[in-house]
Amino acid sequence: MPDLAARLERCYASAVHDVLREMGHNHCVLPPEIALLDPTKRLAGEVFTIAGQIDMTLDRHESLLLWARVLSKAPSGKVIMCQPHTRQVALMGELSAHALKAKDTRGYIVDGHARDVAQLEEMGFPIAFDRATAADIVERWRYTSLGEPIAIGDVTIRTGDYVVVDRDGGVVLPQEAAEEAITRTEATMAVETDMRQAIVAGMDPEKAYLKFGKF
Repeated sequence: MPDLAARLERCYASAVHDVLREMGHNHCVLPPEIALLDPTKRLAGEVFTIAGQIDMTLDRHESLLLWARVLSKAPSGKVIMCQPHTRQVALMGELSAHALKAKDTRGYIVDGHARDVAQLEEMGFPIAFDRATAADIVERWRYTSLGEPIAIGDVTIRTGDYVVVDRDGGVVLPQEAAEEAITRTEATMAVETDMRQAIVAGMDPEKAYLKFGKF
């Protein structure tokens, strides 16, 4: 059986959201400002969290060393999610993305800014953020925790949770509900495929709803 990350990557975010709501998980949607740089991609996988804050006491060496440490400790095979607690600086750029890609991380999501956008587009490394800025972290930002719970919007995210991001936005799956939610989403998508075919073939929308229970 494919692993959960691979299965989730074949699910679309809206269907995952609907299933999670049916399961009683109402706070699961990331703010709509956070979007994939390449909207034709889908980013999905198990989460590893980072948090930090502005710190104007740092010198250049300290700030860059701390950031290099974050990249060093980011585990392979995970989606890195960052809560920087700032909109002043970019928390992802070309060289950092190369470092994460070389470690086989699945992608990066930040509740904030990125830079080197043209180079990031060329790389094809999956990144989601809210907007671009030229400002960097040098002498201005430090991490405060790795692997600890963070909040983005009204969603609490823990290392070990799962996330999927596509054109419809991002949805976080609690780790204890992830396998069930993915299994139910796969079933939902199969039903929607049958319903889609029925509607295209001319089935009345009300009859389609009564038969398939979807819309």
